[in-house]
Amino acid sequence: MSKPINVIVVTDGDKVAQKAVETAARNIGARCISASAGNPTPLNGEQLVQLIKTAAHEPVVVMLDDRGVNGPGQGESALTYLAGHRDIRILGALAVASNTQATEGTHVHASVDYRGELVSGPVDKLGNYCPGESLHGDTVEVLDELNLPVVIGIGDVGKMNYADDYTRGAPLTTKALREIIRRSGYA
Repeated sequence: MSKPINVIVVTDGDKVAQKAVETAARNIGARCISASAGNPTPLNGEQLVQLIKTAAHEPVVVMLDDRGVNGPGQGESALTYLAGHRDIRILGALAVASNTQATEGTHVHASVDYRGELVSGPVDKLGNYCPGESLHGDTVEVLDELNLPVVIGIGDVGKMNYADDYTRGAPLTTKALREIIRRSGYA
């Protein structure tokens, strides 16, 4: 039996997020599965595993998106499948905040705010620190149930008033992915 493939999941997948995640993955030497982008996620868990297994190197970054659906949507279903797959080791999740209403949210170990600072709690869609229990987003509700080793919060990937724009190197997403790698012990 071969060792599991190391994966980082990002709970966003729209076109702007895709460019930022692809840029950030290159910045940290990871491999991004661009086909996982979409709003909502166009691939199911089994299809994602097949693509992950063909990645040139690790860690592999996968985007998952529910397109604002409350409760389990396509992105969360695929994430649950990945988390339970014996060939996949999820190093951590980048939990993306959104304005989705009436969600339970998720707990985070830390977040990267719009200034690029690491803060001890959740942030909102704009990357503002929001002292409280949970980060709210449309594809994050399942994260607490999965007991992932690292969950880092962030505002709207690739946006936050251009602070995370891919043309600037997606610095906030890059920092968040590096923090997941650091805290996971992967190196």
